[in-house]
Amino acid sequence: MRFETKIAVLLRDDLLTWQRLNVTAFLVSGLGSTVPEVVGQPYVDADDVEYLPMFRQPVMVFQGGKELLTAAHTKALGRTRLSVFTSDLFATGHDAANRDAVRAVRTADLDLVGIAVYGPRNTVDKIFKGALMHR
Repeated sequence: MRFETKIAVLLRDDLLTWQRLNVTAFLVSGLGSTVPEVVGQPYVDADDVEYLPMFRQPVMVFQGGKELLTAAHTKALGRTRLSVFTSDLFATGHDAANRDAVRAVRTADLDLVGIAVYGPRNTVDKIFKGALMHR
């Protein structure tokens, strides 16, 4: 099935494995909580045990250098919904501290390690132009 929209994550290519996983999880959590159309129905197994719903479409994960991430962030602003993860968030311990860390830095000065975007497929493709699929 080809979706008209796309959920995509762009990670800085110098992150450690645990950081990549952590950043990806945090970034997409914002989409599921604020864009209800991306979430499908609950899952139910053959014993009628119900599980939480998940995204109704794949999440594409890309990687790129710091400059590419900054450029993608700039392109995404005002064009699509996005979430950000900055290097400062690795040193915080809870949600309020995370928000304070982002709030303390001007947009152009954010030390981004990841962004997640949701929007029309062609818009997301333009924003992530030059990024490589994560391997």
